[in-house]
Amino acid sequence: MINGILSWAVQRRLASIYHFRDNPLEVQYTVLKELLHTARATDWGRRYGFADSLTGHEFAQRVPVSSYEQLVPDLERVMRGEADVLWPGQVQWFAKSSGTTNARSKYIPVTREALHQCHYRAGRDMVALSTLHYPEARLLGGKTLSLGGTHTPNPLRPEDPASRAGDVSAVIMQNLPAWAEYIRTPPLELALLDEWEEKIERIARHVQHQDVRALAGVPTWMIVLLRRVTELAGAANITEVWPNLRLFLHGAVAFGPYRALFRQLIPGPQMQYLEVYNASEGYLALQDEPDSEDLLLLLNHGIYYEFLSADQWDAAEPQAVPLEAVELGKSYALIISTNAGLWRYKIGDTVRFTSLRPYRIRITGRTKHFLNAFGEEVVVENAEAAIAAACQATAATVRDFTAAPIYFAGAADGSRGGHQWLVEFLKPPQDAAHFAAVLDQTLRQLNSDYDAKRHRDLALVAPTLTIASPGQFERWLARRGKLGGQHKIPRLSNSRDLLEEILRESE
Repeated sequence: MINGILSWAVQRRLASIYHFRDNPLEVQYTVLKELLHTARATDWGRRYGFADSLTGHEFAQRVPVSSYEQLVPDLERVMRGEADVLWPGQVQWFAKSSGTTNARSKYIPVTREALHQCHYRAGRDMVALSTLHYPEARLLGGKTLSLGGTHTPNPLRPEDPASRAGDVSAVIMQNLPAWAEYIRTPPLELALLDEWEEKIERIARHVQHQDVRALAGVPTWMIVLLRRVTELAGAANITEVWPNLRLFLHGAVAFGPYRALFRQLIPGPQMQYLEVYNASEGYLALQDEPDSEDLLLLLNHGIYYEFLSADQWDAAEPQAVPLEAVELGKSYALIISTNAGLWRYKIGDTVRFTSLRPYRIRITGRTKHFLNAFGEEVVVENAEAAIAAACQATAATVRDFTAAPIYFAGAADGSRGGHQWLVEFLKPPQDAAHFAAVLDQTLRQLNSDYDAKRHRDLALVAPTLTIASPGQFERWLARRGKLGGQHKIPRLSNSRDLLEEILRESE
């Protein structure tokens, strides 16, 4: 009976999905009006004259585009407990995110509205779409195994036990509504453990005898858990442990480099994979069609979107365009205004539109994570596709990677620039040189700027592949206190600092 009620409830979300998909501009304007109306009496609302009668253009004229660093003074006021700064009331929960290679963490407010009207609403959408596309899987008849991080006291308000900060996954789990907690495993006391080795072991022992039908989490940690469950059960693969397993909802990192390994861990045609784009700042998009890796932009979830073209990313006064002005194929930096009190906030992610009716995107990388030391303009999307192609060509499986430039040593000695790729393999290629060659060839096919620089090795020589030792990336994350949760290795950088730091972990 409970499963029947849940099925009825999540299916009601389909009508809402169809509505914002078919009426995107109308829905987005309504979201903007509601945000401005709700926040009109806050400090920011008074400062910038919020009114629900403002048009999108007027809103953009009044409110500047802000980076995290520019918002820090007001965000710290919120974290210290001051009410009505960016959003009405006092905020108790904060999503802790690295977001950059900087040592300092970001703390993103997570309001009650953001939880219920953004994260949980999108979660219902994903469940509704999953049951629509895979009715034979009866996903609600079993458990969804979800992996997340942990949360700790708010560092600026440690005396208040109700104010917490942690991975957005942990914030979401701790506040889940009863219907979602009913279908999720493991219990919170295991899901929110902060020591990851203990966490994986205890979760594996708890879930191996449950009826797990769906997985949700970051691919890297899910691999570790699936392997441990298989070992404990003495099984050949995970389908012998969970015969009803049908779906993996994955996010945080690109899935391409992991696809082959998951097919080994979960053999058979019954397993399906859907991507979600759930950031600390909000649940932004999801894969709504099984046969396409494009992500449907979520337009009625308390987020108003604007977009910066590449020539505006580093402008002193960047000029963003609204949803109706975006073009296919161009890379845009996301600017969001949200029901967590982020106003015209530069999230740092970049996307490319693949469809305008409806609005669908692919994540291309981050404004600070790209390789352009020699005018090659390699973005994360290029890098992940090249790694995936090299894995397929060499039967290799990659756990993590990063790349940085090898700069010219000096004009006199005739040296040329290049890229160094540091790759940790779960299954190494038999021929590392072939792996590097396919990676290079794929980048040349995908990126004309890279191809031009590689022509006859005039500006760029072939990439250098350095194979990381097992656990090398984890050791770097652990040393920085970022092991587990949604923390991940920056894929590309124009500086060698990050790569050199990770290289030293093998010493």
